[in-house]
Amino acid sequence: MAKQSAKVQSLSAFAWSIADILRGDFKQSEYGKVILPFVVLRRLDCILEASKDAVLKAAEGLPDGVDDATRDMILFGAVGGNVKVYNLSRFTFETLKGQDARQLHSNLVDYITSFSANVRDIFLDKFLFTDQLKRLKEGEILWPVFERFSQIDLHPERVSNIEMGYLFEELIRRFSEISNETAGEHFTPREVIRLIVDLLIANDDAKLTGRGIIRQVYDPACGTGGMLALTEEALKDFNSSIRVELFGQELNGESFGICKSDMLVTGHDPEQIAFGNTLTQDAHADKKFHYMLSNPPYGVDWKKYQDAIKAEAENLGFSGRFGAGTPRISDGQLLFLQHMISKMRDDEVGSRIGIVMNGSPLFTGGAASGESEIRRWMLENDWVEAIVALPTDLFYNTGIQTYAWLLTNRKPADRQGKVQLIDASGDRFWKSMRKSLGSKRREIPDEARADIVRIYAGFLNGESGESDVAKIFDTADFGYREIRVERPLRLNFQASEERIERLSAEKAFKKLGEDEKEAILDLLMALPKTLFTNRAAFEKALNKAAKAEGTKLAAPMKKAIFSALSERDEDADICTDKEGNPEPDSELRDHELVPLKEDWREYFEREVKPFVPDAWVDESHRDASDRQVGRVGYEINFNRYFYKYVPPRPLEEIDGELKALEAEIAGLLKEVAA
Repeated sequence: MAKQSAKVQSLSAFAWSIADILRGDFKQSEYGKVILPFVVLRRLDCILEASKDAVLKAAEGLPDGVDDATRDMILFGAVGGNVKVYNLSRFTFETLKGQDARQLHSNLVDYITSFSANVRDIFLDKFLFTDQLKRLKEGEILWPVFERFSQIDLHPERVSNIEMGYLFEELIRRFSEISNETAGEHFTPREVIRLIVDLLIANDDAKLTGRGIIRQVYDPACGTGGMLALTEEALKDFNSSIRVELFGQELNGESFGICKSDMLVTGHDPEQIAFGNTLTQDAHADKKFHYMLSNPPYGVDWKKYQDAIKAEAENLGFSGRFGAGTPRISDGQLLFLQHMISKMRDDEVGSRIGIVMNGSPLFTGGAASGESEIRRWMLENDWVEAIVALPTDLFYNTGIQTYAWLLTNRKPADRQGKVQLIDASGDRFWKSMRKSLGSKRREIPDEARADIVRIYAGFLNGESGESDVAKIFDTADFGYREIRVERPLRLNFQASEERIERLSAEKAFKKLGEDEKEAILDLLMALPKTLFTNRAAFEKALNKAAKAEGTKLAAPMKKAIFSALSERDEDADICTDKEGNPEPDSELRDHELVPLKEDWREYFEREVKPFVPDAWVDESHRDASDRQVGRVGYEINFNRYFYKYVPPRPLEEIDGELKALEAEIAGLLKEVAA
């Protein structure tokens, strides 16, 4: 692995050195637009070099009027192997070097447009490579850039497909750093992908053993295809005869181009990698998959796509992808997860999902919110199998805490109704890197990855000294009922000058004419200045005064007077409605979260009633789904379950440090004064 890494680093450094030629004519953020497509072009050139003559000969022998599908089949056959790409130009990188340098631009355009349609689309529409070639020509740097790329040996016998994947992602990581891309647009470190893949297949031995096994793998935000490639590698390592079909979709044009190029040169169907927004244009709408993996963007809003997503949620419900609900507009991670769940297979094999997300999907959103309803849907359907808290500082562009979720619709009997939480964030599971890569300062070593997989596969629940890192819960343990606790409204009333002045701010009073206003004020000034602690008594006095003054008080005006002349008073009598029931005070309203397994009445009598005897539960505050008292919510709070108390240091120790610092400061001041 070290040798492989050294090779990738060497290739990356060489490709990156070409940026020196681009400096001045291109911005730093534009380097990738030249270097990445040139790397892909050089890789394809190396792959097709040996079959160039055979392909040109086969093309000459094609019958007139041959259809596109037949032509492609014949020419793919001339290339040989599983490669699904050909080039009909007479040029290669080697022969281009022997041409007139002044003709290089037109020759390269001819070379690129002579690729089979599946690759031509990548260079012309996704990489927009001809635009970059034109800029290179105008800057008079096309020849030196081309010449440097000609020196990179990317032949398959020299650089494997896996190594090419490493090279692509290493280059993209560098471009991402200098472009200051957001933390949500990072790339998944290889050790994180390997961990997720190992967790997904950890208990699938029986399902993956034998001949004739086919597994379909899907990533809805596939980037350059790293997750897909490593999943195939792991499945092939387990069973060399297994057939793995890879599917994906990607929104970023350059990443899509690299991923599709990778599929082309490794024998996969490139049409199974789609371009576009997964959330609004599902390119695999009719497909179900065995394994699904993803690392969707974190904290990236979906505002510009909200109309289509909300329309699907409202119009299709659970027949669509977002029937459980939609999260807040600022974070679309749970949309991706719902999308993946919609693609679980219904056969006896079922599906398994591995997805990396930040902490927001665990606990953001209270009862009845979109996030809570999505969690509820997943947990009540018993799809969530395990969640693993990963170390911080694992990713290239962000150091935030991340979590790997594992879901399946075919839980084994011992896991049914259960969720395993694994806290792999401690120093037992990571080591510092000798050299940081952007924000990535830590990595998960192989032995730590194996340790996490062992804990998961063994369904450990604190056994063998793992109490600090592994715990198993019932799905209902994460649920609660949010009951609304009301307390009675208690008001006193007084017709003091200060309170009467407040009336001028009331809407009902503002609408009156000047004569009406004056009549009301005269009426209030005539009221006794007594402090009323009973609303009914005050209302009686108000009505009596109004009758004496011959003033009619409409309901809105009376309400405005009550509002202006009242103040909350815990010693006042309770205000009641027409039926004699106490009215709730909205300012004293509170909500209690009752564990789902507990009866809310018992909870209220134990936790609330002893402290506020006049409180009651508003039984009209009910859940929209089960119609029971209290709205149901779900959250998964890792800190609560794995909190470790750290006692404060002794005061003597802190005092000693302060005195030492004071002495040090005094010494420094003495030196300055001297």
